[in-house]
Amino acid sequence: MHTRHIGGPHGTPVGAVGLGCMGMSYAYDPAGRDDATSTAVLHRALDLGANLLDTADVYGPHTNEELVGRALTGRRDRAFLATKAGFVAGGSRLRRDGRPAHIRAAVDASLRRLRTDHVDLYQLHRVDPEVPLEETWGAMAETVRAGKARHLGLSDVSVEQVRRAARVHPVAAVQAELSLWTRDTTAELLPFTEREGIALIAYAPLGRGFLAGRFTAAADVPDGDYRRHNPRFTDGSFAANLRLLDAVRAVARRRGRTPAQTALAWVLARGPHVIPIPGTKNPGYLHDNVAAADVRLHDDDLALLDALPAATGARQ
Repeated sequence: MHTRHIGGPHGTPVGAVGLGCMGMSYAYDPAGRDDATSTAVLHRALDLGANLLDTADVYGPHTNEELVGRALTGRRDRAFLATKAGFVAGGSRLRRDGRPAHIRAAVDASLRRLRTDHVDLYQLHRVDPEVPLEETWGAMAETVRAGKARHLGLSDVSVEQVRRAARVHPVAAVQAELSLWTRDTTAELLPFTEREGIALIAYAPLGRGFLAGRFTAAADVPDGDYRRHNPRFTDGSFAANLRLLDAVRAVARRRGRTPAQTALAWVLARGPHVIPIPGTKNPGYLHDNVAAADVRLHDDDLALLDALPAATGARQ
C-alpha cells in the first residue's frame, strides 16, 4: 500500500488508509458484535498494509482497547497503534476530563488493556473547557518523555487550539471528521495542517457507512445502532442525502470502482497528509476500503464531487 506520514513528511510512515476500530465493539450494530471476525479483520488489515489502528478508552468503554490488545498479541510491531483519552463514560452521556491526573491514569490503563508498553499515537479525544489546554497537553507530553507514547495528537479542535498545544509539545496529528458530507475542515484546518506538516486523520470518511451505499432507507439501520439517532439518518434527511450518494455512484460506475472506494479517494485527494480511517468489522469491506489507496479520480470526477451540496441534517 502507498504510505503517508505521522509527524511530518519525514516522520513515521503508515498505510495511506487506516482502520477505525470503534464499530467493532461500540456504537454501531451492537447485536452484530463478533470479536473473532473483528480479530481476523485486524490481522488482515496488517497484512494489507493498513497498519494505523485507531481506538479509544471510551469505546465500550474499554472493550475496544481490550479487543485490539488481544488481536495484536504477537503482532504489535506491525501496527501503528493509536488510542485516545479525555472522554469519560457516565450513564447515557460522555463527559470530558482533561485534568492532568486523569491523563496520567488513563494512559497506564490503556497500556494495560492494549497489552503494550507504548502507543504510537496518543490523542486527546476532546478538549475539556474546564481545564486549560496547556495543562492537559503538558500531561500528554509527559507520556512521551516517559516512553509511553511516541507521538501526540488532538481530535476535533480548532486551528488556534492546535497552535496553543504546539507551543507546549509538537502536534503530530489532528483527527477530524472529513467526508463528502462533512467538509467543514477543508476551509481552515486542512490547509493549516498541511502547511505545518501535521497529519490529518479523517474519521467517518464514508459518512458512517452512508456513502458506501450500505443503507437504502433509514429503517435499514440496525436497532440499537447509534446512527438511529443521527440527524442525517432520519427519514427526511436520509432521503435528501441520497442525492449525494447518487453522485458518488455515478462516478464509481464511470471508473469501475465501488462507491466506498470513490468516496475514500475523494478524501485522499484532499492532500498528501490526509489519512482516512474507515471503520469496518467486515473482511470484504476492509478489502474494498484498502483498495481505495490505489484509486486516482480524474479532474472532472473531483469537480463533480466538490460541487455537491451540503448534507441535510446536523453533524453528530
